[in-house]
Amino acid sequence: MALSVGSKAPDFSLKSKKGDTLSDVTLSCPGDNTNTLLLFFPLAFTGVCTQELCEISAALGAYESLNARVIGISVDSPFAQEAWAQKEKIGITLASDLNKKTAAAYGVLLDDLLGLGSVSARAAFVIDREGIIRYAEQTPTPKDLPNFEAIKATLAGLA
Repeated sequence: MALSVGSKAPDFSLKSKKGDTLSDVTLSCPGDNTNTLLLFFPLAFTGVCTQELCEISAALGAYESLNARVIGISVDSPFAQEAWAQKEKIGITLASDLNKKTAAAYGVLLDDLLGLGSVSARAAFVIDREGIIRYAEQTPTPKDLPNFEAIKATLAGLA
């Protein structure tokens, strides 16, 4: 079961790859005064995930204007995520939860998806500057997208 609104968001350190650089992505950023939208998605190179992340990339300016950074998290390797981001022109930060610990910590790890093994569910969390979850949603199925209007409304209330 996904973590609930009002809970302290678990911190994480995940790998992200852009070009020749493999870097760490963390929830806690010392000196950072932004809120965070975490988007868990099952797998890169799949139809609904591509639709979701391309739509978010196209609207990235709207999220930034709401003082939010956006991080997409999946169980794919950072190398697969980068290839997918380049192919689809995905502009948000993608972070690899290859060991599945972050999805488990947020309560959104699916035991099995179509016989492929465990992957993260499709889920969204808005986390404020103090690390408190202000919005939490796990979609009924991986084919459903989060309620982005509710997410934007939550972010607008935090700005």
